[in-house]
Amino acid sequence: MAQRRRLRPNRMSIMRCLLTCALVTAATLALLTVHVLPSFKAPSYSGAKKLSKRWDVSKKELRWTQELAPPQLSKFIAFSRSRKISQLGSSDRVTSAEFQKLWKPPPSRGFVPCVAPGSSYSSPGQSRGYFLVHANGGLNQMKAGISDMVVVARLINATLVIPKLDKNSFWQDKSKFADVFDEEHFIASLVNDVKIVKKLPPEFAKAKRAVKYFTSWSSVEYYQGEIYQLWDDHQVIRAAKSDARLANNNLPPEIQKLRCRTFFEALRFAPPIEALGKLLVDRMKSFGPYIALHLRYEKDMLAFSGCTYGLSQQESDELAAIRENITHWKVKEIDPSEQRARGYCPLTPKEVGLFLSSLGYPSNTPIYIAAGEIYGGQAHMADLESHFPILMSKEILASEEELRPFSMHASQMAALDYIVSVESDVFVPSYSGNMARAVEGHRRFLGHRKTIIPDRKMLVHLFDKVDQGLLSEGDKLSDKITEIHRRRQGSPRKRKGPISGTKGRDRFRSEEVFYENPLPDCLCQLSSSDL
Repeated sequence: MAQRRRLRPNRMSIMRCLLTCALVTAATLALLTVHVLPSFKAPSYSGAKKLSKRWDVSKKELRWTQELAPPQLSKFIAFSRSRKISQLGSSDRVTSAEFQKLWKPPPSRGFVPCVAPGSSYSSPGQSRGYFLVHANGGLNQMKAGISDMVVVARLINATLVIPKLDKNSFWQDKSKFADVFDEEHFIASLVNDVKIVKKLPPEFAKAKRAVKYFTSWSSVEYYQGEIYQLWDDHQVIRAAKSDARLANNNLPPEIQKLRCRTFFEALRFAPPIEALGKLLVDRMKSFGPYIALHLRYEKDMLAFSGCTYGLSQQESDELAAIRENITHWKVKEIDPSEQRARGYCPLTPKEVGLFLSSLGYPSNTPIYIAAGEIYGGQAHMADLESHFPILMSKEILASEEELRPFSMHASQMAALDYIVSVESDVFVPSYSGNMARAVEGHRRFLGHRKTIIPDRKMLVHLFDKVDQGLLSEGDKLSDKITEIHRRRQGSPRKRKGPISGTKGRDRFRSEEVFYENPLPDCLCQLSSSDL
């Protein structure tokens, strides 16, 4: 008995020692998790406004995550925190080198915006008349079209009337220009380029006007010749459509710079959109570095493209009916298998999940879904969510009250997605549509922020092999996908010209869109002495 009593203190000492070691180890791991991994703070969005005082997260009162966050966000905050703790030492933990590989932007090689007019650039000349513009399409198609029409107004010595936005598109958005863009900023920014008025003066309401569908991808000579001559018989010229009416390449340098000044600087979003967009960015960044995923899997996209992979027969029939009933969609009969095999279809949510996992992003990566309503809802999102549970959207990050002023207007909701996408640490589009091109170009303009462009044709080939059992998920698939996309991450390069062998209109269609890559026209490389 005496011997047993003498042993107890030794056992207690050992237990205390083990407990102390465990606590020290846990504390060390926590410190490493918080401090070892570097963070990359992207430059703030150029047009963002300061938030009102009630959103000042620097105050000593409760942070927005404790007091002001919408209720639907609280479960994600708790989930994110618990996941970070529970996964210490798990496969989701990345080393500093891996973190750099996943999140660090590509080298900008000294390229910076250079869009200021040259010394020979003159103020707008004597106006010959008024220029009306009907911008067609969705938000980014209209934005590009308006930028081109600003150039046209200068070329034909016109006074530009604030453009009318498309109210008859698939989205039936009734927004006016000032609802989406900062009208005063737009006018002031371009005061030395074109004359702009908010409305056509009443005395010109019944003036003789020419309504024109400008030829697509036109040159300066077309506007200064054929279109300029319309002033001989008309006081007002109206552009019935605005999209792709100016060539991508071979235009004078000052014209290209004006396009960039308009698209990337003058067309700032309306102050209420900028303020909420900045707030959404702040809330996303509270989770750490994040991916903005432009998941182009909405009903209109699938109906237009004829892509039905992974859909039920009932869903496929619904999309075919939509395509048939929209008269200005010219192509009605589409082979969905051929579309997908050629890389013409958006990646499905399931394919996106496999793609990002194969690139090495851990499952606790925060992802912002920049999209409208996903076709099929949760049924099609489940596979992506199984890979990446922290899926955010404007509807989750903002309260119903915050979103109410914008929720019935597709262009304004798209503008919120645009801001969060431009400011993301990594941007990934599932399809190369107008939004994807505009955001990619803006991120290049702001310093070549990391933008991963999926090679859809190659990915579909690999994913089909996985489905057929010829290739398994894991290191081999990951290595193949990583290698394919090693040079598709937003590094500086010159804009691509037409595909060899194409002719006529197809030659212009095959070119990389001007606003998708403003190099070399609007970006200049600093010399080594300037760096």
